[in-house]
Amino acid sequence: MTIKKELLELMVNPLVVIPIYNHGKTLRNIAERSLATGYDVLIVDDGSTDDGVNTVRDLPVSIITHKQNKGKGQAILTAANEAKILGKTHIITIDSDGQHFPEEIPLFVTAINKSPRAIIIGCRDFNGENIPNSSKFGRNFSNFWLRVQTGIKISDVQSGFRAYPVEIFPVLKTTERRYAFEVEILVKAAWAGFTLKDQPIRVHYPHPSERISHFKALKDNIQISLLNTRLTARAFLPVPHRQYDKDENGKISPIHPLRSLKLLLSKDETPFTLSISGAIGMLLGTLPLIAMHSIVIILVCGYFRLSKITGLAVSQICIPPIIPALCIETGYYLQHKEFLTDISLQTIGYEALDRLYEWILGSLVLGPLFAITVGLAIYVMASIIKHFITIKNTKK
Repeated sequence: MTIKKELLELMVNPLVVIPIYNHGKTLRNIAERSLATGYDVLIVDDGSTDDGVNTVRDLPVSIITHKQNKGKGQAILTAANEAKILGKTHIITIDSDGQHFPEEIPLFVTAINKSPRAIIIGCRDFNGENIPNSSKFGRNFSNFWLRVQTGIKISDVQSGFRAYPVEIFPVLKTTERRYAFEVEILVKAAWAGFTLKDQPIRVHYPHPSERISHFKALKDNIQISLLNTRLTARAFLPVPHRQYDKDENGKISPIHPLRSLKLLLSKDETPFTLSISGAIGMLLGTLPLIAMHSIVIILVCGYFRLSKITGLAVSQICIPPIIPALCIETGYYLQHKEFLTDISLQTIGYEALDRLYEWILGSLVLGPLFAITVGLAIYVMASIIKHFITIKNTKK
């Protein structure tokens, strides 16, 4: 990568986005204060019926209107598409209800400059007055499930004050279009290899009698719960998530196994931690943890702060029938001093418990051997890749 290309990547050109739905009383104030930061402002009117958007027609802001209410998620996607057309690198979303302080937009720009490919999430300070208990519970609830689904700890998953790289939207396939969208996109971004970062922010909650919220407690919470169910089920599937990185032309695209190692190494992983992750995936994948391999690998790697992606990917080598068959043959040999050659209904049906015992016995012998072999292979490959990365960075 040339110095010129690196400089181009560091040129942050954000678009401040204000999604609105019947927030006419607070919109102008938020728009004026956002403009005062010096950045371009786009208002996405998501089918409002209060004519609030007319209060800002005289301001130098761009306005896009949905004829019908489509949801906050769709408003953000509309803004991202417009930002791409305008040549913007990022969108910074801020709620229009007066909860956030537009004066803190420059904090997000600073964070973007430090991590251009990260999603920056504003962490609201809940030590002030009038903080709803529902907001506190909702934040803790969503934070917990994000940790379960991705292994990543974020302080405020439900915050709407965020910065997104525009380039991530074409590659992340989302299904939600309302409030649940803001949860879904964080999980899928983390799965795809993008970084999530916290940004401390202030928050203002007016007295309950003055508060305007379109969050439907029953309907929206049900949607979020159903989404978390789907995401958690996907997280436990023994299928690695597709990773994305920039190709030679600077375009976000899926990456291959060796590129996956390169990407993981760029995320504070080391050849040693990756090799340990792979070894654990191989060891646990060899054991007869029927229908539980992925869950156990996620829990073990998560507990020791290892790479779950690597552990799960390696465990796929152990999918039946080859590895279980080798373990059963080994266990059978240890007991009978000969290999099992009679494959019939009797041996694999009526004597299934015997085969399970032999699988356990054989896995205790072969599991460590396979784990050491795979761990060493990953260590060698990762070390070579890291060596070339170091040489490349030195030449720059």
